[in-house]
Amino acid sequence: MARYRRIARGELPEETSALARALVGCVLVRDCPDGIAAGRIVESEAYVLDDPASHAFLGMRARNASMFLRPHHAYVYQIYGTSYCVNVTSEREGTGAAVLLRALEPIEGLSIMERRRKTQAVRGLCRGPGRLCQAMAIDKRLDGVDLLCDRRLWLSPRTAAVQLGTSTRIGVAKASERVLRFYEVGSPFVSGPRRLST
Repeated sequence: MARYRRIARGELPEETSALARALVGCVLVRDCPDGIAAGRIVESEAYVLDDPASHAFLGMRARNASMFLRPHHAYVYQIYGTSYCVNVTSEREGTGAAVLLRALEPIEGLSIMERRRKTQAVRGLCRGPGRLCQAMAIDKRLDGVDLLCDRRLWLSPRTAAVQLGTSTRIGVAKASERVLRFYEVGSPFVSGPRRLST
């Protein structure tokens, strides 16, 4: 869609923490037969190289192969047998690192998102990685797509400056003390405990 300019290759950093910061404020766009849905990324989490909390820590497997692609591809995996999470790959090809997208501020296609999520509570549509994927119809069929050129799912740049906050990551047992979560300060769409977003 012309109103959502795709981020060009070279506009985003490739180092994981830098990418996690840069993605906050960018727009994630999903083009489906039932219409366009889009949301501003308001929260991300970095899973860096040599990170015991990362799916890549023990090496490449069939389940996490997309995490080892060149930067800015989608790594989609399933949790709890029902929900999906979407990540943006980082670092050089073959290394295994990514940024988890934790929350969006819905900006287009709210009725589509509401139908998918079976709720009209706008604040909760994309608040949390599983809800985000359900609202945006992201599943394993999008695993491995190039987020800078795919027609179904792509990234669009920030249109305004963002006040960035940081905290420890949410819901990890290993390396839980690392400050690798990034969020837009003051956004009501950020997930997790309030004490981690103030």
